[in-house]
Amino acid sequence: MNKTQLKELKTVLSQAQNIVIVPHKNPDGDAMGSTLALNHYLSELGHDANVIVPNDYPNFLKWLPGDDSVLIFENDQDKAEGLIHEASLIFTLDFNALHRAGEMLNSLEASTATKIMIDHHQQPDDYAKYMYSDVSMSSTCEMVYNFIEQLGDLEKVNSDIATCLYTGIMTDTGSFRFPSTTSRTHDVVSQLIAKGANNSEIHNKVFDTNRYSRLQLLGRAMQNLKVIPELFTSYITLSQDELDEFNFKKGDTEGFVNYGLSLKGIVFAAIFIENKQDDIIKISLRSKGEFSVNEFSRAHFNGGGHTNAAGGRSHESLEATVDKFISILPQYKEQLSPKQ
Repeated sequence: MNKTQLKELKTVLSQAQNIVIVPHKNPDGDAMGSTLALNHYLSELGHDANVIVPNDYPNFLKWLPGDDSVLIFENDQDKAEGLIHEASLIFTLDFNALHRAGEMLNSLEASTATKIMIDHHQQPDDYAKYMYSDVSMSSTCEMVYNFIEQLGDLEKVNSDIATCLYTGIMTDTGSFRFPSTTSRTHDVVSQLIAKGANNSEIHNKVFDTNRYSRLQLLGRAMQNLKVIPELFTSYITLSQDELDEFNFKKGDTEGFVNYGLSLKGIVFAAIFIENKQDDIIKISLRSKGEFSVNEFSRAHFNGGGHTNAAGGRSHESLEATVDKFISILPQYKEQLSPKQ
């Protein structure tokens, strides 16, 4: 977003607006943190702002300030569509292609509201009038902080906004260990702590909420972990029957793929999760170094994301999907080989 666009948008926001804020389907910490933080900020400016999420999200995020105001599209479609129809502005956060909003796609495409994108994923679609897109950013939450700063409103960042933004930055950077974490990221985080984000409490609420059944599911995932040493790759499978056996809840498999990536000598890790309700295999991909799982997923599994973290999906069976994955890997042997 250039200075002219920022000035235009500031003028638009100087007048009361009906605003809808939307994250991607299956929202994670960055998606919920950024949308709720922006909602708090816009409400402080006097706007009628509403967060509408495509579908439900994990319980470990439902303590975030403002969670009680979130409208879930799949649970109350009529009300959600009414708010979208009445909106003068729609902010889309943490995604850059409208199909990532799932069942909300048609409603968003039909809306005549001015659309604003804030996102850090690669290769954005051209649907928004105002685009703040930066793939170098650690998280959309860091971008929302920058957005508020660019509008000259950092004094409006209160403890609720700071808490939401800290949560998203923490989760999307793997607790500040991923390469996207920069000195600027730490500067922003220090400001958020100064403004009321309780870093220790936030970490505990997000990560120290394990149920016994989730740990059992993790154990099964570790039993299913396979390694292809000559291709520096690991992968995990979880069938629907295994999910059901351990009383799977949304968000339970968050972070499982990183165990495979933590193995010595592994450059590329994947997890394949069967979802019979949606008739798909959900795929999460992680990598180290320069190997782009974004490009890999776009080329083979209808997905995308970042260089080192991406997602995809398959409509084949779990077994067929894994067989396809294994058959493709030799094409990438040179790229996967650790650089000496």
